[in-house]
Amino acid sequence: MILIRSLVFTAVFYVWSAISAIAMVPLLVAPRRWLLAALRLWSLSLILLLRVICGIRVEIRGREYAPDGDALIASKHQTMFDGFVQFSALKGALFVFKKELTAVPIFGWIALKLGSIVVDRAGHAAALRDMIRRAQEQFRLEDRQLVIFPEGTRKAPGAEPDYKPGVAALYRELGVTVHPMATNAGVHWPAHGFLLRPGVIVYEFLEPIPPGLKRGEFMRQLQDSIETASNRLLAEGL
Repeated sequence: MILIRSLVFTAVFYVWSAISAIAMVPLLVAPRRWLLAALRLWSLSLILLLRVICGIRVEIRGREYAPDGDALIASKHQTMFDGFVQFSALKGALFVFKKELTAVPIFGWIALKLGSIVVDRAGHAAALRDMIRRAQEQFRLEDRQLVIFPEGTRKAPGAEPDYKPGVAALYRELGVTVHPMATNAGVHWPAHGFLLRPGVIVYEFLEPIPPGLKRGEFMRQLQDSIETASNRLLAEGL
């Protein structure tokens, strides 16, 4: 049954996402808030499809910690759904994402329209400086919530954490509050493969980390916060 449900959802997901993306093309020349509204509807539709087809409910916890203004969202990353759900939870989401994704038709255009920040992983220090500069430009324009996955790539639930320095550089240079986010999403929507298991995917906004901490203390607080909460969410589902 899980196999059939997963196959049906995968087919519906790609077809519906392609239709939605094509429908959003005219919004590429419209005000950005229109595109964000359309992406919010798409995100909510995916949440509904997960529940109807796969028996997976999506729960957003800690909404009292969700920011309205400029902020950095540092999220645990276990599945590609981690990016999609942010549009339903935040008012002005944009992302740090790898350069290769800009080549994806329409998706890359939408990401650039949002002001998302492209990172060339081969660029090292120069890429980091460019990421900071672009983030500063976006924050000067309007209230935005920049989503970054501190580990840089998807990790299986319970895997050894590997936090990269990019999040600390953004924290220091942007001078904004960081909102950690935990999840158990990989239990139900795996990082690799397509078998989607029924249950509850939880995304939890955690207590914010104020600006001004030393790098080492910031990274310690961030990792402890995200990993402790993510492990708790994993244990809840066992």
